[in-house]
Amino acid sequence: MTDITGWRDLGFARVDTGREARTGDPEVVYGEGKSPEQVVALLRALREEHPSRALLATRLDGAARAAVRAAFADVTVDDTARCATLGPLPPPYGQVVIVAAGTSDAPVSGEAAVTARAFGASVDVVADVGVAGIHRLLAVRDRLVAADCLVVVAGMEGALPSVVGGLTGVPLVAVPTSVGYGASMGGVAALLAMLNSCAPGVVVVNIDNGFGAGVHAARVARAAGGRDGTGDGGDR
Repeated sequence: MTDITGWRDLGFARVDTGREARTGDPEVVYGEGKSPEQVVALLRALREEHPSRALLATRLDGAARAAVRAAFADVTVDDTARCATLGPLPPPYGQVVIVAAGTSDAPVSGEAAVTARAFGASVDVVADVGVAGIHRLLAVRDRLVAADCLVVVAGMEGALPSVVGGLTGVPLVAVPTSVGYGASMGGVAALLAMLNSCAPGVVVVNIDNGFGAGVHAARVARAAGGRDGTGDGGDR
């Protein structure tokens, strides 16, 4: 029987080695607040436990990104998303479409896209289609309705998820970003607007949480595409 409770003590961290057996995906390294050496050590430990799985590290600063590039020959680093994936990505199941209001939202939408790919979904990114020029959004509606799950990322007043939710019936997770002028209150205005959306079916993650949105969307898409995400699928 697979051990669902295992962990490895690295001194500075206890790596959860049983997470894949419990959830279908291994632990992810959250890089913020960690030294480059700690990030590399965590990825090494996870690689030893999950040699055939793609591994993900998020919120990596410049020094951490340089360290993982130097440590691993097969790492892929996305500097805009501040993420790294180690090892081959899994076969994609289902379709996630990431919709970003503006180019200033790219770090968060990029994090969502990298995460969804690492968690086993096919990803399409639609960028810079905010409500200030809504004709840009209407022009790509066919791409939106083809998705199994949408991730809609916006700062400022956070209106884009409501608009997209009124144009489609696709499961939708909204991501407020901290982009905006003073009264946006670091993303609180967008968060409250999304929580109060009158479009049905809009669910909301925390401010700048592209990772959480990407995981949710990938799980929805994987289920729609024939992989249930429990670790019991025949693709493993």
